[in-house]
Amino acid sequence: MWFRIPNLVTMKNHLPLYLGVLLIGCFSLYGQNPAENPTYDSIIHSSWVIGIGMNIVDDSATPFGQDFLKIRETWNFAPYPSRLSIGRFFSNGWGVEAIGSYNRYPEGKKVDGVIIDAPQTYYSLDAKISYDLNTLFGDTRWFDPYLHVGAGYSSIDDLGRMTANGGFGFNTWFNDRWGLNFNTVGKWGIKQGSTKQLQHSAGVVYRFGMEKGLSEKDQEALLMQQKMDKEQQMRKDSMLAVQKAEGEARLLAERLEKEKEAARLATEEKNKTVRYNTLRESLESIGDVYFDFDSSYLNKASKGTLDAVATLMSQYPEFHFEIHAYTDSRGPANYNQWLSERRAQRTVDYLISKGISESRLTGFGHGESKLKNGCVDGVPCSAQQHGENRRSDITAIRIINPLSD
Repeated sequence: MWFRIPNLVTMKNHLPLYLGVLLIGCFSLYGQNPAENPTYDSIIHSSWVIGIGMNIVDDSATPFGQDFLKIRETWNFAPYPSRLSIGRFFSNGWGVEAIGSYNRYPEGKKVDGVIIDAPQTYYSLDAKISYDLNTLFGDTRWFDPYLHVGAGYSSIDDLGRMTANGGFGFNTWFNDRWGLNFNTVGKWGIKQGSTKQLQHSAGVVYRFGMEKGLSEKDQEALLMQQKMDKEQQMRKDSMLAVQKAEGEARLLAERLEKEKEAARLATEEKNKTVRYNTLRESLESIGDVYFDFDSSYLNKASKGTLDAVATLMSQYPEFHFEIHAYTDSRGPANYNQWLSERRAQRTVDYLISKGISESRLTGFGHGESKLKNGCVDGVPCSAQQHGENRRSDITAIRIINPLSD
C-alpha cells in the first residue's frame, strides 16, 4: 500500500488526538472562529461542495446497544484521509451527494457479530439526499445542520452488501468557501442477515459554483428600508425650498460679515504699518548708544539716550525690540565678542529698570564682526573712527516687527 498501516491498537488509543489535530489544523488554515464571522450582505442559495476527511466505522452489529460506547472494541479508524465526497445543494434546502470511503478492521474486532481473526478491508460507496434545517429555522450563515437518507454499497473483506442509510450532520463555515463537516450515518443491510453499521466522519469541505442572494429576512428588511427611505426623501423634498431660502440668506449675511471683517483688518493693518514706520523713524532720530573704550558700563550720555528710547517703547507697547552691541577691531576677537555681549546685556538691564518688560527685549553681541567703516586690524584710524566701531558703541537698537495683535 501507499501508506503503512500503523498498529491498530495505537490508532484507537490516539483517536481523540487525531481528531483534535484535524480540527486545530483546519481552524488555523482556513478561517476564524465562526462566532466572530461578520454578517454577510448576502447568503449562498446553491453551490457545489467537495470534501475530504476521515471516517470511523462501528460494525459491532449493535450500534445502539450496549456496545455503542465501547469505542476501543467497536470503532475502526484509519489515521489518514479516508473519505471523499462531492455534492450539489439547492436553494430550496435539498441536496444530493456521493461519498466514497475506505477503512481497515484490525484483528480481534467484532464484525457482523463475530470476532474476526485477521485484518479486513472496508470500502463503501453511498448516495444520499439531504435537507438543510436552516430552511426551517433561518440561515445562520456559518452553521448548516441537516438530515439525510440514502442507499449505498459496502464491502467488508470482499463481502458486499447493499445498505439503506439515514443520519444527520452539520457544516461549519469559516468563509464563503472553506468549512468543516461532521456527519454520522446509520447503515442497515438490506439483505436478510446483514448487520447494522454506524459511520462517523469529519473533514474539510470546499464550496464552489455558488449562487448568492438575500435571505427572506434580509429581503423583508430591504423592502422596509426602501419604504422608509422613500418616506424620508419625501420629507426632505418638502423642506428643500425652505432650507434653500434660509441657506441663501445665511450665505448673504456671512458674505457681508466677511467683507466687514476684511475691511476692519485692512484698516488695522494700515494703522500698524503707520505706527511701525513712525516708531522706526523716531528710534533713528534718537540715535545709537555709545560706551567708553574697553567698557560695558553706561555713561551719562548713553543713559540719556536710553531714557528717550524707554519713553518711546512705552508709547508702543505692541512692539518687540532687539539690542545689537558691537566693538571696534582692536583686541582679541574672542574678548571683543564677550565684551559686546556684556554691553548688550547692560543695555537690556537698563531698559528693564525703566519699566520695559523683559519679554519685549532681546540682546545680541556681535563683537568686531560688523564694523561701520574700514578700521579693521592693521588699518590706521583716528580715535573718532574707532569710536564708531569699537566695543564702546551700540550700533543699533532696532525693533523686529510689529506684532499681529
